[in-house]
Amino acid sequence: MPPDKRFPNDPFEWLNRAKSNLERAKSDVRLTGVYLEDLCFDAQQAAEKSIKSVLIHLGIEFPYVHDITDLLTILEGKGHSISGEIREAGRLTRFAVETRYPGLSEPVTQDEYEKAIAIADIVVRWAEEILKRSHNPEDAETEQ
Repeated sequence: MPPDKRFPNDPFEWLNRAKSNLERAKSDVRLTGVYLEDLCFDAQQAAEKSIKSVLIHLGIEFPYVHDITDLLTILEGKGHSISGEIREAGRLTRFAVETRYPGLSEPVTQDEYEKAIAIADIVVRWAEEILKRSHNPEDAETEQ
């Protein structure tokens, strides 16, 4: 059952959407006839929407692009440091377009799929932690 919908400018709505993409990326692999490329697209979307939830939370405007590195650069440009672990999410950008269409890239391997899921999971948890701290200010030290 999906979570209750929130307003489009609510960072928790974006995070809910990210979690939905991640859940789909993880579970659809059990279905027959599903391309790993499509599941990696969902992993990319999970990371992208998670980062955008943080940007919304911090009141930082962003373009509607799929380039995760660009989004993280915007966040850094506003004085927020990004760990190397989160910066790895930039590797998912290729799944936003390149792998979604036949013939533009090599098929995604099982190993690439598993790495995409792991990276997306880290980014979703990172964003969730930042948003949770907004509800528990005494726990907030930095938003990294």
